[in-house]
Amino acid sequence: MKLWLALGAGTLAAAMLAGCGGDSDNDPVPSTDTPAVSGVKLNFMGRYSTGQFDESAAEIPAYDAGTRRLFVVNAQKGALDVLGMNDPANPALVDTLTTSDIAANTEVNSVAVRDGLVAVAVQAPVKTDAGYMALYDAETLELISFVEVGALPDMVAFTADGQYVLTANEGEPSDDYSVDPEGSVSVVDISDPRNPVVATADFTALNGQEDELRDQGVRIYGPGASAAQDLEPEYIALDADGTTAWVVLQENNALAKVDIASATVTEPLLPLGTKDISQDGNAIDASDDDGVINIRTFDGVVGLYLPDAIHAYSAGGDTYLVTANEGDARAWGEDNDAYWGTEGAGCAGDASQGFVEEFRVKHLVHADGFDRRCGDDLPPQLRALGAGGLLNPTTFGYCGAVDGDPGDCREDDVLGRLNITWTEGYRTDSNGDPVMFTAAGVEDPAGDRIMYDTLYAYGGRSFAIWDAEGALVWDSGDAIEQFTASDECMAGAQRNIPCADYFNSGHDEGSAFDSRSDAKGPEPEGLTIGTLGGKTFLFLGLERMGGILVYDITDPTAPVMQDYLNTREDWVTEDTESVLASAGDLGPEGLVFIPASDSPNDKALLVVGYEVSGTTAVYEVEALRD
Repeated sequence: MKLWLALGAGTLAAAMLAGCGGDSDNDPVPSTDTPAVSGVKLNFMGRYSTGQFDESAAEIPAYDAGTRRLFVVNAQKGALDVLGMNDPANPALVDTLTTSDIAANTEVNSVAVRDGLVAVAVQAPVKTDAGYMALYDAETLELISFVEVGALPDMVAFTADGQYVLTANEGEPSDDYSVDPEGSVSVVDISDPRNPVVATADFTALNGQEDELRDQGVRIYGPGASAAQDLEPEYIALDADGTTAWVVLQENNALAKVDIASATVTEPLLPLGTKDISQDGNAIDASDDDGVINIRTFDGVVGLYLPDAIHAYSAGGDTYLVTANEGDARAWGEDNDAYWGTEGAGCAGDASQGFVEEFRVKHLVHADGFDRRCGDDLPPQLRALGAGGLLNPTTFGYCGAVDGDPGDCREDDVLGRLNITWTEGYRTDSNGDPVMFTAAGVEDPAGDRIMYDTLYAYGGRSFAIWDAEGALVWDSGDAIEQFTASDECMAGAQRNIPCADYFNSGHDEGSAFDSRSDAKGPEPEGLTIGTLGGKTFLFLGLERMGGILVYDITDPTAPVMQDYLNTREDWVTEDTESVLASAGDLGPEGLVFIPASDSPNDKALLVVGYEVSGTTAVYEVEALRD
C-alpha cells in the first residue's frame, strides 16, 4: 500500500500505526547489517518562494508520491499551489488548483493526499455558511466530486484504510458574534470517490449540559452560545485501524473522541486542564518590556493548553496523542469601534458587536478600575461584570498584592504585560456569578469589584503527550524557552546565529527580541511525526520564534531532544518584507514528513509551509547511526 502523507490531515501518524515504513530500507525495524538509528538531524535543502510576505501564501503541505508533487495551501490565493518535487532542492510551481469549479469565491483551508486522491477542505464565501470537502485527481487536477460539510472546514484527514475522509468544521462565529454556527466533524465515506456519502458527528447532544461541561473543565463561554455552537473543532488525529478520531477543540481546551463508523461523538469530552506556572520546570518569560530574558515561575498563574495540531502514534501497543500547545484567544469585533465604545461616554461599548477575551494583567487589576480603558481595549462583557478587578493577596502577596492594591504585581517586569483571559479565574458563588468586593478588597454584595484568585494565560509554550483518554503522560514544560535562551541554540541554515540574541522574537519583523514573551512565547503550533530505524520522531514548528524542534518520542514518558533548525536568516531588518528574498523562512505553519521509500531522492524529507515568508522549505532528515 502506498504511504499517504499530509500534515493537514493528521494522516501520517495513522499510516505509521498501520505499519508503513519510514526508514531508507522501508523496514520498520533496523537492519542487522547496519548500525541502529541513534537520532536524526535536519539539513536544509531548498525552498520554493511565492514572493508574498505575511499573506499566508504557504500554510499546509501534502505530498503525493505517485506524481512527486506537493500540494500547498496558499491562503493568499485561496487555492493550492502544486509544486513539482523531482528535484527536492528546487521545488517548482507546476500549477495552481482553485475551487471555483465548486462555487465562486470559495477558499482552500486544508489539504490531505492519499494514493493519488487530493482531499480539500473548502470554506464558503461567507465563513458561517456550510463549506465543502472536495476530491481532486493528483495528476490531472480534475475535480472528482464534492460534498457539503459543516461551517468553516479547517482541517481534512484520510483514515488509514482510505475509506473515509474527515473534516474538522470549526464553526467560528461572525466577527460581531451575531451568527455562531455549530461546530462539527464530517465523516465522508469515499469508498466510491465519485459518489461520496457524508455523515455528521455533532455536539447537539451536549446542549443543555453547559454547566456540567464547565464544571468538568471544558471552556464554554461564547456569549449566548449553546455547547454545540461553542465547541470549535480545530484538528484531527486518527488511529491505525480507522475506527477512532481525536478532535482538538482548541478554544474549549478539550478533546472529543469520534467513533468513525457511526459518525458520533463519544461522551464525555476530554478536558485538558491547566499547566501550573508556579511549579519548577513550568516557568515562563512573562514580559516583553523588560529588555532581558527572565524565565521564572509565578504563583497564581496557570497556562491553558489550548492546542492546535495533534497527531496519534503507537508505543508499546498503546495509542498516544501529541499536541502542540499553541494557545488561542477569541477576539471578534476587535476592529469595530462600536464594540469598544468611546472614552467619556459612560463606557457604552456594544456587547452585541463582538467578543474579545484577552486583556493584560496591568489593566485588569489597576486600582482605578476598568473605565480608564474605555474606548481602547475594554471588552463591554468584562465591564458588565464589575467596575474593576482585584488580586487575591493571599496568592499574590509575593509580588506585593494587598487588599485593594495589586502592589508590584502589575509592573511591566513582573506580571503586568502578561496577556490573560478575563473570562475565568475570578471568584464565583455556587450559581457561577461573581462574588463582589469593594475597591478596598472587602467582600460585599454591594461592591463593584471582582476578585481574581488565578490568572489564566494562553498556551502551554510546550508540546505534550496524552494517552487515548486524554490523561497527561508527559509535557515539555519550559524546555523550549530554556533552550532558545541558551548558548546551545543557534539559528540560520548554517547554525551561526545565537538564538538568545533574538529570544521570543515575533515572526514578521526584525529586531523583535522578547516581543512575544507577554503572549504565547515561541508558540508551538504545527507538528508531524516520522519513523526511522524503528524509532518515532516528532517534528515541531515554533510559529513565532521560528524553526523546527525534533524529539525522539519512541518512549512517550521520556522524549529526548534531537535537533533544532531555524532557517530564518535576517533577524535585524525591521521591515522584513524589504529583504524577503534573503530573509529565509518565517512563521512555520504546516509540516509533512516524507519517508525515504516515497521520497524523490530516496532520502527521508521534511517539508514545511511558512505563512509569513510565503515559502515552502525542504529539509533532509538525516539518520544518525552509532
